[in-house]
Amino acid sequence: MVIPSSSNPRESLLVFSDVHLGSDVNDRPTTELIRRSSRIDADLAELLRHYAEQKPSGDRWRLVIAGDFIDFIGMVVDDPKNEELTSEEREHGLGNSSEHARIKLRRVAERHTDVFEALAEFVARGHALTLVHGNHDVEFHWDDVKKDFREYLFQHAGDVDRAEFLARIEFNPWFFYWGTVAYIEHGHQYDSFCATDHIIAPVSPLDPRRVARGFSDTLLRFVVRPTRGMREHGHEQLGITDYLAFGAKLGLSGMLALLTRYVRAVVELFKLRRLHFSEAAKALREEHERRKALFGEASRIGMDRIRALAALQVPPLTRSIHGIMASLLLDRLALGLMASLLLVTFGILCAYQSHFFYACLAVIVAWLVAHRHLTKLRHVDAADEMSIRAGHLAKLLPAAFVVMGHTHTPATTPINDGASTYINLGSWAEEEPGESAQSYTAARTHLVIHVENGEPRAELLAWDSTTGPKRFR
Repeated sequence: MVIPSSSNPRESLLVFSDVHLGSDVNDRPTTELIRRSSRIDADLAELLRHYAEQKPSGDRWRLVIAGDFIDFIGMVVDDPKNEELTSEEREHGLGNSSEHARIKLRRVAERHTDVFEALAEFVARGHALTLVHGNHDVEFHWDDVKKDFREYLFQHAGDVDRAEFLARIEFNPWFFYWGTVAYIEHGHQYDSFCATDHIIAPVSPLDPRRVARGFSDTLLRFVVRPTRGMREHGHEQLGITDYLAFGAKLGLSGMLALLTRYVRAVVELFKLRRLHFSEAAKALREEHERRKALFGEASRIGMDRIRALAALQVPPLTRSIHGIMASLLLDRLALGLMASLLLVTFGILCAYQSHFFYACLAVIVAWLVAHRHLTKLRHVDAADEMSIRAGHLAKLLPAAFVVMGHTHTPATTPINDGASTYINLGSWAEEEPGESAQSYTAARTHLVIHVENGEPRAELLAWDSTTGPKRFR
């Protein structure tokens, strides 16, 4: 939804992101998923009930969930009766078609009943709900999935008018804009690991019944989920030696199995790259342009600014051979292999001509310099890129606050010489304490935005189960 700047604001915004409900739904005992904290859902339900009862400065609250509310990617769900599975889906679990996403959503609604109940109570009290799609819940693209989500909430709504209740729930595939006050999106389009080519038409060029798969979810399905002990997050500082050490812990058979998965993922990623340049992809780009034009017209933003907003997004890694190789450390593996071969060659020649010793030194120096250069080029953490893009967004669509999620790290940063503020929402994706030595604790952060005497105000708050919301520091 887009609220034009000329409208009279009558809502206060409550914003959070990255809840990742369903991240540990797992039908396979051979697959090890990190268990979700049993406490985090209770805290989220308490937060929703707290604000549902609090009178906002506007006429009502609008809750904006800025992406990754449902973790469709993270689940491992089987459906043996389904005869239309691809070979990849039979191996790794249901994919991202409308039918598969509906099955996953049903499992989430059953598993996280307390959150769905609290969310339904929030809307039943007359407040509104907007879900901005993230890279983990892009399956909200499907109309049937959106319909099911509304129905699951309505089942917990009590005695309310059905049409009015459902009308207060809306979805946005790209961004939410409250004119001059706030621009809100998930932020994955500025992360080449997670970006998609067509944010409003995110389907596969090869099979329009399925969502286009990106770099991160390919690695997640082919490598991370099937490998015991491998975590989805925390790869920012890891290098080749770290992964070799991890593989060594798996034993010989485990290392060979991991290598096989890795090679298959590489093959799949290069298949995805070829799709970007197919005739089907060309037709999809035309459809995406048509949808952007309709979006620009309906929102009254205009096609020029829609194109300018889209131009800020980074291309997905799967478009580039170099991007795939660098992200999988293949470039450094190739560099190391070449350097090793040269060292062996010059080392043998040293036995006959001593001056080849200097050639060995030159190879070592060249390898160190090239390795350092390639390391700098590999950017896994998109936080800085998102902050830079936020400054451009605030100029294209003037807003006091540019709000994103995705990184799971809450932050508040002045942009455009202090004229606007970039805010990252943090996350509600918490691991069960003691699940591993690196168990992640969510910040439980949320943002409250309202307008006082014509001036937009925002507070980044953290939820405390004892005291309620408190200023996040």
